[in-house]
Amino acid sequence: MTRSLSIAIVTDAWAPQVNGVVHTIGRTHDELIAAGHRPTILSPQSFRSIPCPTYPEIRLAIFPYRRLAARLEALRPDAIHIATEGPLGHAARRYCLKRNLPFTTAYHTRFPEYIAARFGLPISLSYAWLRRFHNAAQAVMVATPSIEAELREKGFQRIKRWSRGVDTRLFRPRPRANAQQPLGDLPRPVHLYVGRLAVEKNLEAFLSLDLPGSQVVIGDGPAQDQLRARFPKAHFFGKQIGEDLAQLYAAADVFVFPSLTDTFGLVILEALASGVPVAAYPVAGPRDIIREGVSGALDADLAAAIARARALSRLQCRAEAERFSWKAATQQFLANLALVPARLFG
Repeated sequence: MTRSLSIAIVTDAWAPQVNGVVHTIGRTHDELIAAGHRPTILSPQSFRSIPCPTYPEIRLAIFPYRRLAARLEALRPDAIHIATEGPLGHAARRYCLKRNLPFTTAYHTRFPEYIAARFGLPISLSYAWLRRFHNAAQAVMVATPSIEAELREKGFQRIKRWSRGVDTRLFRPRPRANAQQPLGDLPRPVHLYVGRLAVEKNLEAFLSLDLPGSQVVIGDGPAQDQLRARFPKAHFFGKQIGEDLAQLYAAADVFVFPSLTDTFGLVILEALASGVPVAAYPVAGPRDIIREGVSGALDADLAAAIARARALSRLQCRAEAERFSWKAATQQFLANLALVPARLFG
């Protein structure tokens, strides 16, 4: 697509949340502007909202349909992308279907597994609901081949690839003498986790291991108090951003990604760009990014993966991260969009 497009991006996930979905949408928004397009983010910030039960950082729009419809009518966008399956996502889907407008969606989050972990709802019911939501779209964007294969097996249709990127200027290797400073005198090797502190992230699998050196956790979330109480030997640094976060990445010896449910794992790319090898389970997300014995180690035995990852080259990790860019990912996003004929807003 070469002409300048007005693109409406409807998302229930937005600031002040800090997660992969928000980061992906934010970086895509910036890349679209840099390419001469006109994206508009329609998020809970512009609607009456309430905090999500068990996760108050997430805001849920209340009865947003009329206001969202008015915003879309005023925008008359060339393309409508629905990023999430929450109240705003459902309102946008209803609006598009009512007016026979083409739209695209994205599958960012394994909600069925998350909901099962939190509330015990059967996964099959959640996937039936998600399948109905996404199959009305002209394209469902997914980040990796593994997730695409899983969704096709579950009956999802018209799946397109939308990869991810990493800021290799911010996240970069640092001289080892300087890289030690952010972590002070913590015993080596340093095993690092960055991300939300929530039940679906499977942090217990990492923190319960008897590892040499130190276990460092960066991030916050609904499980933070419980995790701090259960694992007093771990070092919790709280939420970090920008240069402070980048320095902590570069100071680590191994990055540990214990999640079994993520669809990608942007933090994996941030670690690799910092020159830090990654240890993870052999599941969708990690197995699409990590090259065994080159940028990390995958094993059903997480301790074994960590031990192998510690021996890997930091230079090779950095080289692997340089294969990913937000510019290339945004070009994929643009190619996947379904254009709305102007006459349909008449």
